[in-house]
This record gives sequence, C-alpha cells and structure tokens, in this order.
Amino acid sequence: MPAVIYGKGQPSESLSVKEGDFLKLWRSAGESSIVSLDLGGREQKVLIQDVAVDPLTGKPVHADFYIVDMAKKLRVDVPLEFIGESEAVKSGGILVKVLHALEVEVLPKDLPHTISVDISKIKNVGESIFVKDIKVPAGVTILANIKETVVMVEALKAEEEVKAEEAPLLESIEILSKKPKTEETEAEV
Repeated sequence: MPAVIYGKGQPSESLSVKEGDFLKLWRSAGESSIVSLDLGGREQKVLIQDVAVDPLTGKPVHADFYIVDMAKKLRVDVPLEFIGESEAVKSGGILVKVLHALEVEVLPKDLPHTISVDISKIKNVGESIFVKDIKVPAGVTILANIKETVVMVEALKAEEEVKAEEAPLLESIEILSKKPKTEETEAEV
C-alpha cells in the first residue's frame, strides 16, 4: 500500500507498507497513538496522520505518517471512550453522544490512546456531561469549549410528538416550481 512520511522539517518521502501489517497497526493504535516506523534500520516515531479508504471496500488505500518531534506539543483529536452504565438509560432514556473525539494539546510521551467518559454519572433523563466534567491525564490540555456537551440522555419521544415536531418543518418548505402534468407525462408513468 502506498504511503508518505513527512514532518519535523524533513522532506516528505514516499514509501510502501504491507497492507496487512498496516491494518493491524491502525486498528490497535488508531490515529492518536505514537508508533515506531522502521525505515530500513532507521526508526521514526510517527502518528498515523491520515488514511484514505476505498469507499466501496472500506480498505485503506493510502496512509500519511507524521514524524513527531518528541520535545514539541501536538494538537491531536483523541477518541472518546464511553464507559459505565447510566441509570437514566436503564430507565428508558436515550443516550446521545454529541462528541466522539476531543482536540487536545499534549507532549507525544503523554498522548492518551483514548479519553474515558464515565456515563454512570448521568442519573436522570435530561442530564448531560460537559467537556469541563472530563478528567484527563496529567500533561493533557483539552482545547474544546468547556461548556460544550459531550453526552446527554434524552427522553424517548412518542410517535405523535415526533410528527408534531416535523409538521412545522414540512410546512415551511416552499415549492419553487411545479411541472404541470401533461398527457405525455401521464402516459409515461
């Protein structure tokens, strides 16, 4: 599989990686873990920066590796891992995950693979967990707005409520032009 490596003031370099080996690495490390890349005896600490995926097969077709300067802070999106069980969900509420990752600034040595969000703290329908409520390891700075909602539990809506909410939306749609029916159109149908 074709790939490119760049960063840390070095010129970009094209390379080829074994697809099977890359898939194993990508599944375990994701795009938020530092990995060592062996370049023929020369080892580089890298992040998997970007992966192009075939839209039909879902297989990766190209990868970008970013060379990490271990002395400089990085800005990285770290995936959120939702743990625990919410009493509000057990009693019939619907868990709504608003964010799936958080942008953080961190030294490469302190970069977490995931950030845990304990949803067991949500006891009642209508409660939320905000960015300010998330505990991160030492050395990690969250860059998102602290008032932003991460996850919440909403009440299950009845079908009538959903239709009532959709009605004003449907009424506000304006039809710009309508083709008059002709005999040919009717015959074709």
